[in-house]
Amino acid sequence: MVKVEGELLRKLQMTELEMLVEVDRICRKYHIAYSLDGGTLLGAVRHDGFIPWDDDADIIMLHRDYERFYKACKKELDTERFFLQDYRTDSQYLWGFAKMRRNHTTFLREGQEHVKCHTGVCIDIFYCDNVPDGFLLRRLHYFCCFCIRKGQYSMVGKNTEKSRFLRAWYSLLSKIPRNVWFRLLEMLAQATNRKQTKLVRHVTYPFPRKCRFGMSRKYFDAYIDKEFEGHSFKIFKQYDRYLKMLYGDYRELPPPEERQVHPASKVEL
Repeated sequence: MVKVEGELLRKLQMTELEMLVEVDRICRKYHIAYSLDGGTLLGAVRHDGFIPWDDDADIIMLHRDYERFYKACKKELDTERFFLQDYRTDSQYLWGFAKMRRNHTTFLREGQEHVKCHTGVCIDIFYCDNVPDGFLLRRLHYFCCFCIRKGQYSMVGKNTEKSRFLRAWYSLLSKIPRNVWFRLLEMLAQATNRKQTKLVRHVTYPFPRKCRFGMSRKYFDAYIDKEFEGHSFKIFKQYDRYLKMLYGDYRELPPPEERQVHPASKVEL
């Protein structure tokens, strides 16, 4: 395992910053709404930059805006340095959200050495679909999201899960072709995005229990600029409410034992 800390961690963050700047450049040129997300949003608000021990970066937008971003990247993206990765651009890609990769680099997560997709240093780009408003449909949607997420994870879980039962279960799921899960993902998005709903969610990434069905669509109504590592990026205007939903008292630093990075087996910058 590679210890991602000190100078190596800072170089990794600066590589991710390059990609954030590129995403922001394209989004501003084409008037595409987005926000920093997760720990990156928290870092922007609490540290004016990366959380000192954070090794990844996140962007979030509505699905319709991601599709505009996807099309804009065909014209605008600096493909010498960057690669926009989703199931359409990388035939070996497994996940239900997109990534921006830095070409000529490697960041290989521990336990994913057998995955054959592009493994450059990346930032995650989450795009959100509508969640049905009805009581039963909302719970059915949640179940569908859970199944697709587990199906996509099965290629990793069959090797990494500690439980023999779970490894066997994921081995069975992994027999289902990758494209089946993405087709189901497309069908789910088409079914839910026909009309505006109260909640939205990135379908294949779990939310905290208190907002497990999704988050308010109102977060995507307004954005402000926020400094991050000397650059200006977009964040939700209601960032305080959003961060409290995700982290509770987000202003309080976690104890040292919880300040961990993702384990990596290979890093090349």
